[in-house]
Amino acid sequence: MSQSVKRAARIIDSIAVEPKSVALLAEEFGLHRSTMFRELQALEEVGYARRRRDGTYALGLHLVALAQNSLESIDLREVGSGPLRELHKVVGNTVHLAALMESSIVYVDKVEDASGVRMYSRVGAPVQPHCSGVGKAILASLDQAQRDAVLATTDWKKYTDSTITTRAALEAELSTIAEQGWAKDDGEFEDFVNCVAVPIRSSAGVVGALSVTAIRMVQDLEKLKGRIPLMQRTAAQIARDLG
Repeated sequence: MSQSVKRAARIIDSIAVEPKSVALLAEEFGLHRSTMFRELQALEEVGYARRRRDGTYALGLHLVALAQNSLESIDLREVGSGPLRELHKVVGNTVHLAALMESSIVYVDKVEDASGVRMYSRVGAPVQPHCSGVGKAILASLDQAQRDAVLATTDWKKYTDSTITTRAALEAELSTIAEQGWAKDDGEFEDFVNCVAVPIRSSAGVVGALSVTAIRMVQDLEKLKGRIPLMQRTAAQIARDLG
C-alpha cells in the first residue's frame, strides 16, 4: 500500500474519533499545514471528509453512506439467508438475493435450482440493472436521483431480442413495476431464462430484491408469476427481520 493511501486512511481514522483542525492534524502527522490542507481537500472532493463551519474536519457524508450501505448489505445476506432457503424448498427454482450498495446492485446470496441446472449469476457479481428482474425491482423503488446514479454506468447492451436498450423504454417499464409491485426478466439477458422479482423494503427504503429464476422450457413466465405472493411474503419477512 502506498504511503499516501496509508496516510489518508489514518487521517480518516483520526477525524472519525473527533473533528480536528488542519493545524491539529498537521501536528499529529508531522506535516506542513499546506500539505495537510491539500490532503483534506482531496478527501473532501471524494466525500470522505467535510469541512465544518468552525473550520474543523469530520467524516464526509459519502463515507458514512458507504459504511451504512455496507452494514445493510451484510445484514441483508445474514437475515435473508434463512427465508431464502425456505422459499427455495417450496419453489425448487434458483432464487437470488440482491442488495443495493451505494449506486450498485450486487448479488449477495443464491440457492441453485433443485434439479442441478446452474445459472450464470454468482454471489458478489454486479447485476445488470436494465435487464434483470432484481435490478428493475430495485430501480422502480428508487427516486430519480438514486435511479440516475445506478444507471450512470449502464452500457445498454443488447443481450437478446428482448433486452431493453433505452432509458425511455426502461422508465416506462419501471412505472408498471412500481404500480404492480413486482418485476420480470423475460429472456432479456439470456433468451432461454426468465424470472420474477420483488423488492425488499426496510424502514430506510428499498435495500434489495429477491427473485425466482427458471429455464423457460421448464417453467415459463406465467407459471413463475404464481410464485409472486409467496415471494412477497418472504420479502416482507426479511424486511421485518432487518428492522
